[in-house]
Amino acid sequence: MLFGLVKEKPLLDEDSIQWLFETYEWALNNFGSDVFLNETTMILPTNEYFPGHADNPHDMAQIIFDQVKKYAGLTHWPCKLLDQSSCSIETPPKVLIEGAVRGSKGIAPDSVADENRLLMTYHPDQVKNPQALIASFAHMLSHYLGSMAQQPSPGGEEFWPQTTEVLAAFMGFGLIFSNSAYTFQRNTCGSCAGAVPSRTGYLSQFEMTYAFAIFCALKNIPNKDVLPHLKKSLRSFFKKSVIDINTRSSSLELLKKIDAPLLN
Repeated sequence: MLFGLVKEKPLLDEDSIQWLFETYEWALNNFGSDVFLNETTMILPTNEYFPGHADNPHDMAQIIFDQVKKYAGLTHWPCKLLDQSSCSIETPPKVLIEGAVRGSKGIAPDSVADENRLLMTYHPDQVKNPQALIASFAHMLSHYLGSMAQQPSPGGEEFWPQTTEVLAAFMGFGLIFSNSAYTFQRNTCGSCAGAVPSRTGYLSQFEMTYAFAIFCALKNIPNKDVLPHLKKSLRSFFKKSVIDINTRSSSLELLKKIDAPLLN
């Protein structure tokens, strides 16, 4: 057998890889390459990143949600967090975001009426699985953020759920998404954008890990900072993804050269 002629199976199909690069290009152009480069970090599922404890599920969910908002650069967004069991059909809120949409230049309002806050929900069972809860919150926030884009996303509405997952990786939550491998069934209760703790599959765990690897390549994050926190079954794939991404020098350089400050 001529072992030298055996080709290794591609990590992902080529169309999926190109879509992931195009989605990062869309995100950088619409949500601030400067915020991405200077303020966005890789978020780890550790006590250092998510300190705090509460005596009841709602207060614990609130602690985690506030930390997710901070790392996403969305601290200034007016939100309200509800247990899904208390969710009811509501009129979509009239939310005003002052200053930059994302990042340190955003302006927190002095006061906001409860009905004008973005509704965020959680399932109480998710509090027992912090990585899933973090991913759920990041995914909901990326949905709201993505809807503010000035340009249509690659693939349009058909790929919107997948796009919002890549946007969550773009905001720094790719490792947590890869580890939890969760996607979320939307709650059909009116404007409630909550998630239940079950998986239906938007991006596969391998597509998500590749998207996370693009983030690391753009941020120059070495493998040694990633692998101890990534689940073992994905470590080999992640390392191969980084190698593959770096061979795509033209696509990678295109992303690195994007200079699109976030508009107010």
